[in-house]
This record gives sequence, C-alpha cells and structure tokens, in this order.
Amino acid sequence: MCLVLGPSGAGKTLLMKRLQKLCSKDSTNLGDPPPTQPTVGTNLTDLTIQRTRVTVREVGGSMGPIWPSYYKDCRTVLFIVDAANPSQVSASCIQLLAVLSAHDLATASVLIIFNKTDLPCCMSLLEMKSLFRLDDIIACAKQPITVVETSALKGTGLQDVVQWLHSSSGH
Repeated sequence: MCLVLGPSGAGKTLLMKRLQKLCSKDSTNLGDPPPTQPTVGTNLTDLTIQRTRVTVREVGGSMGPIWPSYYKDCRTVLFIVDAANPSQVSASCIQLLAVLSAHDLATASVLIIFNKTDLPCCMSLLEMKSLFRLDDIIACAKQPITVVETSALKGTGLQDVVQWLHSSSGH
C-alpha cells in the first residue's frame, strides 16, 4: 500500500488522476487535466507500473488528525506539498515531521513531491528545501527520502513519480 498525504489543496487528487492516466494503456497523451474536488475521506486506486500493481490510497488533507489510522501495512508514502503556497509551508512541515516520526511508517520509503511548479509564484526547489530544513530532516529520518518537483496540471515530473513508485514497490 502507498499512501498519498499532504495538506488540503496541494494537488493530491489531480496528481493521482494524472498518474492513473500515465499508467493506463492509453498513456500517449495526458490530455486536459480532469476536474477535481477536495477529497472527503479517501480515494483508492490501483496503478499498474510495468506489470506491477501498486495500490494507492489518497487521504484527504482535512483528515490529517486521523491519517495514522491508515499507516499500518503502508510501504511507501507520497507527501505532496504546494510549492506555490508559502503560507502553507510551516503546516506542511509539521505534518511531514509527524508522518516521519510515526512508528508504523519507520520502514516506509518517502517521496516528497513539491507540486504546482508550473505556477509563476512557485518557490524554487532550493527555497523549499531551505524553508523545510530538508537536509536536517533527511539526515534525522529513519526512512529513505527522495524529493521531486512536479506539475500535476502540466504533467511535468510525473514520470519521476512513476519510476520511484516502481523501484520502491520492491520490483
């Protein structure tokens, strides 16, 4: 099981829909972004990546207080951050630290995704790493952590997410 976590409005649902399209048989063209609504509850999706099935559960950002109830049996975590919303950085960092310190996720691989890089107001990767003190977090975390930049809207960086999911799923 892979969990998709992050604050409300970070782009988790659109990212999942785009990954689904990218992993489908008709993946030659992502097309226009599909409409999304804030997730209330969870969305469960199976992605097939090079003949390997990866079950992904997106948990709504507003459900942060009950995220831990989904940690058991989780092998990978996609933690989505809105790179165009500096006012959300501190809350995102606190959520990330809570995820990384969870006992049930001690052996999970973590992919931090700085999303919405297509927006003109987005922060650079260097700015995001600095604001999150990511070097310190990576040095102290028990989990292997990888960082990527994406635009779920435009589709950039999504192939990196798919490759990470495939390599982290044990195949």
